Amino acid sequence: MNKTKGLILASLVALSGTTSFAGVAAAEEINLLLCGDTVTPVYTALFEEWNAANPDYPVATELVGWGQCQDKVTTLAVAGTPVDIAYVGSRTLKQFALNDLIVPVPMTDEEKAGYYNYVPETVTFDGTQWGIPVAFSTKAFFWNKDLFKAAGLDPETPPKTWEEEIAFAKQITENTDAAGFGMIAKTFDGTVHWFLHWVYTNGGQVIDADGNIVLDSPQNLAALTAFKDIVPYSEEGPTAYEQNEVRAIWLDGGLAMMHCSVSCAGRGTEAGINWGVAPLPVGPEAKGPGTLLITDSLAVFKGTGQEEKAIEFGKFLTSPENQLKYELSEGGLTPLRPSAEVDALVASTPHWKPFIDGIEFGGPEPLLTDYVGFQNVMIEMVQSVVTGTAEPAAALTKAAADLEQYK
Repeated sequence: MNKTKGLILASLVALSGTTSFAGVAAAEEINLLLCGDTVTPVYTALFEEWNAANPDYPVATELVGWGQCQDKVTTLAVAGTPVDIAYVGSRTLKQFALNDLIVPVPMTDEEKAGYYNYVPETVTFDGTQWGIPVAFSTKAFFWNKDLFKAAGLDPETPPKTWEEEIAFAKQITENTDAAGFGMIAKTFDGTVHWFLHWVYTNGGQVIDADGNIVLDSPQNLAALTAFKDIVPYSEEGPTAYEQNEVRAIWLDGGLAMMHCSVSCAGRGTEAGINWGVAPLPVGPEAKGPGTLLITDSLAVFKGTGQEEKAIEFGKFLTSPENQLKYELSEGGLTPLRPSAEVDALVASTPHWKPFIDGIEFGGPEPLLTDYVGFQNVMIEMVQSVVTGTAEPAAALTKAAADLEQYK
């Protein structure tokens, strides 16, 4: 083990109370940084399988809490002491790549074809893949059937369009003590995601395949206008709420409709909510049901001297068979790849269907050179419209101009 490698491992040992990198001085460990509090049992078993087959390259994991994970990965890489491979939000890949901190992880045509559409695009720019998709999230529309009934709506008929969604929210707000719709507008990354669900349910984009900012479009103006129109029928003061806080109101029975991941199915049942789930309502230019397609990825960092082995490990961990085991064990993740097992899951658990159906016309999280800069521009745009300090057209035009520096 080289001196630099030893220093990296010593540093990680000091920073992690749950992981030890000691005892393998003759081997070149694959240092994996994961976000969260625990290692899933599926991963524990896969690590053991990898270690048995690769005794000279055992995997050594470090866990970092979600709130600090991305910052730590970035700090280590910029300091010239990167881990071999790390769990990152795919939205950060372009910035890492342009700063020469990660190496490409090209996909073959066969590998690309194995994923649901647009999943490879979440890790691609300039025709090159820069990460290995490892977690996938889509959203669908949840509603409280009892609140629908109390408001005089058919509890078995969810809104199919934005127009109906706004009308239903108004009727619920005016005829019950609950808010009609859960709006997210806090200074938080979820606000960007929330708005992008509206973008991708009306055929919009933020940045096109050629790297042009196309935020200021008729499709997105319609989305931001609908966003504004539903605010009066949402919870009071939406700029104070992020996704988990809005979900808590829904679970407490104080909210009739919200967009959520599949995890809301189990949570809703546990809370005693008489819930339904359907595809996200669509805008006038939608070609079909859509959703924002968010992936997290494994990024392989440059300068460790064992990039090829780290790529091999990442591909092992996310192979179709191993990836599906992980997804099914987590419960809240949308599968990355279609398969007979996924078909069986949808057949046996019908509430999964809207989360799969939205993929075909969905869109990826935009890759820009500075994701935090992008996020701040989008949050400012949304909040200005939600609070009434700007009209949708002016806010959209300003945001599009501000994004030029981050494309």
